[in-house]
Amino acid sequence: MRDDTRLPTSPGFWRSPLRGPWFTSVLGLVLLVGITVLFVTGLVSYAAYNPDLSPVNDKTPDKGILGFYLFSWPTDPHWLYRVDQGVHVTLGVTLIPVLLAKLWSVVPKLFTLPPARSLAHALERISLLLLVGGALFEFTTGVLNVQLDYVFPGSFYPLHFYGAWVFFAAFVAHAVLKVPAAVRNLRRLRAEEPVSSQESAPEQELVSPTPDPATVSRRGALWFVGGGSLLLFATTAGQSFDGPLRRTALLAPHGGPDPGSGPNGFQINKTAAYAGITAPETDEDAWRLVVTGRSGTLRLSRAQLRELPLHSAALPIACVEGWSTSDQWWRGVRLRDLAALVGHDDPPDVFVESLQRRGAFRHAALRANQVADPRSLLALDVNGESLTPDHGYPARVIVPAAPGVLNTKWVARMTFGETR
Repeated sequence: MRDDTRLPTSPGFWRSPLRGPWFTSVLGLVLLVGITVLFVTGLVSYAAYNPDLSPVNDKTPDKGILGFYLFSWPTDPHWLYRVDQGVHVTLGVTLIPVLLAKLWSVVPKLFTLPPARSLAHALERISLLLLVGGALFEFTTGVLNVQLDYVFPGSFYPLHFYGAWVFFAAFVAHAVLKVPAAVRNLRRLRAEEPVSSQESAPEQELVSPTPDPATVSRRGALWFVGGGSLLLFATTAGQSFDGPLRRTALLAPHGGPDPGSGPNGFQINKTAAYAGITAPETDEDAWRLVVTGRSGTLRLSRAQLRELPLHSAALPIACVEGWSTSDQWWRGVRLRDLAALVGHDDPPDVFVESLQRRGAFRHAALRANQVADPRSLLALDVNGESLTPDHGYPARVIVPAAPGVLNTKWVARMTFGETR
């Protein structure tokens, strides 16, 4: 089977002259840096949900020791989540051509015989299989989530979370085994140099013994891969900016339907219609905010909320799909002032409930430091105008540096000192 050039187990089956240690090493080192950044920003993004605060925030309840990195999410700088998740999504999309080129460059190794020549080689093959499978799974689920296409079974959060740990464990194992050789190859080889007969067997597996005539150099192929990444970057990065750049984000979601123009003309994911919010229940005469705390329960109308001290804060909305807005001017009642109304002079955690009846994050918990921040508001207005139904009328939460889904819209109840 190894000598039959009609089968992929034969080195002669793979005829491209581009494959070789240098080409693979360049791609590998780019991915080494890029995937490390993706993993770190992913962990930071997950921590932003404060999943150890409350079960309603935690979409991976059985994470066990994998949640060791969690920490109380800060409110400064107020753009922290916007930048972190923007980098995570944009870099992930940008790396797709590099990942595909890397997988193409090493595909002969998946078919080499015998399957294992030594313990080290067996470990490398296992790490490679886990790495390839994990990479395809993580990038595929990530792209589908960005496009709001939830075609995979189960929730995106645990699938992507556990998949990331499996993938990164294989990635680290593979890097430990292969980075020394990759650095050595880059130092010794040039794009057009033939592979020496003295190269080790694993490196020779990438080089065809009977290559087809070259139509492009290895450097040219790298420029092609880089051009593909640059194109994806240009058609993705604009999702994190307002104005003309957002129109260049052709491959990224723009935050749901067109928000229109005017003070409320900025992006959303979840509309009032999707959330099942009806006009009668948000009517100013019918709606009441129920606030519960140490001293009891208050029921406040929108007019009564407006009689309380109102404050303004310039904060963005940033979503897990990677899109975000510039700072919007919000005006409303500080969360810490609402806590004080029900007996909490020292702001505690709070459990927030929405009028929304279905879908994820209709409830959310916020930490005490988020409640205490003077920029954390129960917003009634934005950019000088009353909230629209799609932006959370009659009232919504807005907290600096928090993921968009924790800025609960259509707030119905706030329970201070409880996170459930």
